[in-house]
Amino acid sequence: MLQDYIASLLDGEKNHTEIRAQTTEEVKISVVGGNLVANAASETGGVCARVCKNGSWGFASCADYDKDSVRAVLNEAKDNAVFLDHRLNKGKAPLPVTAPYQEKIKTLPPPVPRKCYIDFAMELDGYIAKTYPKLAGRRVVAMAEKFEKLLYTTCGTATHTVAPRVYVYVFLSAETKDGETLELFEVLDGGHGYFPDYFTSVEKYHGIIDQLYRELMDKTEGIFPEAGTADVILAPSLSGMLAHEAVGHTVEADMVSGGSVAGHCLGKQVASPLVHMVDFAHTALGQPAPLPILVDDEGTICEDEILIKDGVLVGYMNNLESSVRYEMKPRGNARAFAFSDEPLIRMRNTAVLPGKDKLEDMIASIDNGYYLTRTGNGQADTTGEFMFGINMGYEIKNGKLGRALRDTTISGVAFDMLKTVTMLSDELVWESSGYCGKKQPMPVGIGGPAVKCKVSIGGQ
Repeated sequence: MLQDYIASLLDGEKNHTEIRAQTTEEVKISVVGGNLVANAASETGGVCARVCKNGSWGFASCADYDKDSVRAVLNEAKDNAVFLDHRLNKGKAPLPVTAPYQEKIKTLPPPVPRKCYIDFAMELDGYIAKTYPKLAGRRVVAMAEKFEKLLYTTCGTATHTVAPRVYVYVFLSAETKDGETLELFEVLDGGHGYFPDYFTSVEKYHGIIDQLYRELMDKTEGIFPEAGTADVILAPSLSGMLAHEAVGHTVEADMVSGGSVAGHCLGKQVASPLVHMVDFAHTALGQPAPLPILVDDEGTICEDEILIKDGVLVGYMNNLESSVRYEMKPRGNARAFAFSDEPLIRMRNTAVLPGKDKLEDMIASIDNGYYLTRTGNGQADTTGEFMFGINMGYEIKNGKLGRALRDTTISGVAFDMLKTVTMLSDELVWESSGYCGKKQPMPVGIGGPAVKCKVSIGGQ
């Protein structure tokens, strides 16, 4: 078997070495206004090798996967490591030896016919067209992808991991009285697994679509918020994005070494004592994390990384190399997207932990502010400064929800904003349909409770 051959190539290697074979399969179906406009499937794959010699990394990859290509990429990676070591002369100590992780070759289910995706999307579109004929536009998107990896390392790791995920999205648009077109979207369902694991009946999603339509109609009658600093409640989707974009990236060890704000904050108060933040590996609060990862692409067994505890920054996310620099235990945060990518320090399932408050009590505690419920995008930099687009929300007047909001933005500095947190709802809500765009795309899970805080909000 080729797996035995790969393992034999690592026998006697003195330097840390990884060989990874990987395939990535993708399916995307899009129905716009009743018309099938996208019906695509793709598969890419190959093999790569990575070697560390005295702190210098050699890497090589090839789109073929046979004995000759495996041997060739390993030799090329070794040659590259020797060349860089000679030129850079880093002279670093060997990487830590991690515990080996063994995983048997899995038997995979047969592929789901694309007709299943198409039929489901068309039936959903039919319900929307019949129920809400006055919409300006409608779109249904079904997507699935599967990452399959074989990984062998000189630490003794030999794994076969399979990470499938699937989602269905609905986009609705409507016109306002002044002719402006507004859009909202919803991820109906999905996560780790295959299409039949989630999507067995269109009827179960009618209520979600109906709620999305009601919010869209509210938005067409919406107002713009008053610009300035405001008391707000961030819905879980926003607190999850905040955890990922504005905090998570600043505490990735490669970003820390590059000068992120977190480099000066370890052991310091960066948030309200109510705030706890964790990058979960595969299990969160006794339940499976949305995108479980058991072993990373350096062969490190994955464990949870506590980032903020009682408002204090207590940890960074590391790979093998940075764990030596910061004297922290590597917990499996090195991930690569494609066979031709080297592993980078990446988040997995990052969340602000829930508190003890009820959402209705949080709303009742605000005399004049906003409840922000949906975001379409967000960005942040290594200073912790962030700006998120808000595409749905409601004003709060005298402790009650009022009119809907038009599109706006919120901004601030994460570690400053987190210090204003006074209430956290008692539920943890996950989202996992998006990608992180740090040099390579990467599926990630983000989560959190509703968060009461102060933030700068844009006006008209």
